[in-house]
Amino acid sequence: MNLWAVLSLLFISIIIIPNFLIGINLFTEPNENWQHIKDYLLINYTYNTLIIVVFTALATMFIGTSLAWLITSYKFPLRNFFKWALILPLAIPAYMGAYTYHGILNYTGVIQVTLRDFDIMVDQKYFNIMTIPGAIFIFTLFLYPYVYVITKGFLENQSASIIENARLLGGNTFQIFFRVVLPLSRAAIIGGVVLVVMEVLNDYGVANYFGIQTFSTAIFRTWYGMQDLDSALKLAGILMFLVIVILVAEKLIRGRKSYSSSTANVRPIEPKQLKGTNKWLVFSYCSFIFLIAFFIPVLQLSYWAFLTFENVFSSEFITLVYNSVFVAGIASAIIVVVALIIGNYTRLHRGFLPKIFSRVIALGYSIPGAAIAIAVITIFMSIDGLSATVAEFLNLNGAMVLRTTLVMLVSAYIIRYMAVGFNAIEAGFEKIGSSYTEASRGLGMSTIKTFFKVDIPMLRGAIFGGFILVFVDILKELPLTLFLQPFNFSTLATQAYRYANDEMVHEAALASLFIIAVSSLCIFYFYKILDKASK
Repeated sequence: MNLWAVLSLLFISIIIIPNFLIGINLFTEPNENWQHIKDYLLINYTYNTLIIVVFTALATMFIGTSLAWLITSYKFPLRNFFKWALILPLAIPAYMGAYTYHGILNYTGVIQVTLRDFDIMVDQKYFNIMTIPGAIFIFTLFLYPYVYVITKGFLENQSASIIENARLLGGNTFQIFFRVVLPLSRAAIIGGVVLVVMEVLNDYGVANYFGIQTFSTAIFRTWYGMQDLDSALKLAGILMFLVIVILVAEKLIRGRKSYSSSTANVRPIEPKQLKGTNKWLVFSYCSFIFLIAFFIPVLQLSYWAFLTFENVFSSEFITLVYNSVFVAGIASAIIVVVALIIGNYTRLHRGFLPKIFSRVIALGYSIPGAAIAIAVITIFMSIDGLSATVAEFLNLNGAMVLRTTLVMLVSAYIIRYMAVGFNAIEAGFEKIGSSYTEASRGLGMSTIKTFFKVDIPMLRGAIFGGFILVFVDILKELPLTLFLQPFNFSTLATQAYRYANDEMVHEAALASLFIIAVSSLCIFYFYKILDKASK
């Protein structure tokens, strides 16, 4: 086994151990707290979580797929703008969207105040968004881009001849969409919906702010409220089991069928010019989604930031920006380095082990943050306990304590977001191929020299892309950071959460806008890069 394999195995172990710990804890002896949770609360957690997951999945599937089809197949006013603008809601974390819409719709919000100015009194219950349907609405608005982006990418690369043949056979727009496009795009749509489901299961901010009992909120309360690590681990184990069931179901639905074109002579779909009423109907639909999913929340946050700027913008805010950028930068850099090592190993070696490594890396991203946090806490408590024992045995003055440091938080980020960085690096390796590496080895250079002098310069784009993808994800991350942040350490995301929880939503606006601005710039950059690469 060479150095690449040893390092890869070491890093993969860091991802496997927490998940193994969560799984094995399901079979340990239950305590009284767990018996109470199982008898009185577990059904409610399961019901609420499943209802939100199922209806959010259906709603994002409808919106994401319909937008992808319209943008890919038709020309209408501002189509080129909507192509990338409809991705922007992904820059707004769902919990920030929840704060914004609650602020807009509550008694003192702009809608009810405006209506009262015209002597129109409304029943508050019709504007109460802090319900399960409200949570589904929020998740749908800010997560549909996952389905939209993946489905649009798939449709853009499909052969136009399939659609043209369907038209020649007499199919109208609806028949072509339901009988040709949907079956063809099934794998892409399911892939996008699974990402949405993972994000909903990972959520803590929306459910907690709306007071909805889900698995994530239950794990948090069991740990912080009861200080019961065993019961929290059991809840995390059930949540992980639920995720595995969803992933297996996805594989079964996809089956072994291939949905890609069987010929290399693929001609992209040529958009058809829409005319008359249809043109304005499609334009209105895209405009409506963009307005409610991005423009209105950002406009509202900008207004609140204007009102509270003097109170919020201080040295403390600068520290929050520094903390957020620092911890996201450190974790992203480590993830990229580890992804490069594992990616190079899986590329150079064929066989069972490299294939397993590629699959295991995705495991971390599929497990919700609250579950990973509980597992990481358990591991670091064991490490600290072992350190204390060793220190006592060696008569040392102090033992190493890691669970109150950034090491624990960064470790959790690495476990959860390794898949994001690895996918970008793996795509880069696939793009450059192996001919340059083989030529370099043929000229007598070692694997390590080839890696640094040949592969790394050619992978600059993928490395930078992987870094900023992970960076943006960590910048928005809430559950892991809330669980594991050291004492007296906050980020923009956790500070915005605290403001909102303390009924100071206006003060949360500036931090939210900073995160949204950075995320939007990164999304725009990726759109331009991907669009350029597809031409």
